[in-house]
Amino acid sequence: MKNDQAGDEQNYLDICIASQQLTVYVDANPVQCYPVSTAKNGAGELMGSECTPTGWHQIRAKIGAGQPLNSVFVGRRATGEVYNTDLGKQHPQRDWILTRILWLGGLEPGKNRYGCVDSIWRYIYIHGCPDQLMNGNPGSHGCIRMKNADVLDLFNRIEVGVKVYIHE
Repeated sequence: MKNDQAGDEQNYLDICIASQQLTVYVDANPVQCYPVSTAKNGAGELMGSECTPTGWHQIRAKIGAGQPLNSVFVGRRATGEVYNTDLGKQHPQRDWILTRILWLGGLEPGKNRYGCVDSIWRYIYIHGCPDQLMNGNPGSHGCIRMKNADVLDLFNRIEVGVKVYIHE
């Protein structure tokens, strides 16, 4: 799915916090749905809140192309580790960012862009997580978590610049 026009609202991602679902729209038609896990603290834009920001965003960067499924990322860089249950047990407090990262940038000044509400500065991503964390309930620290195979599929479907609408 390409989003070559700045004002193209026909091709976008819709993330519904209430249903914990991400839907891909192409030519204004839903073409794929994925389960997600948004923030355990609910919706909100304030830095440090650990909430999922709402409103219009766009994919600012795609990170992790060519990395294996379940690759571990820290600071947006692959560590060389591949997540498995043993690694998870060794580091039970880690907030796992796996497989791919789609870094979101807010498009609404004062709501999710600039200052203490900026989604880029909050490092809000769509990313993979240990699949067992995907239980239909909010559980992240603000990001949108996905199963690893799903985030890989999404990563391969979209381009940088695609718009993302996040709502309750």
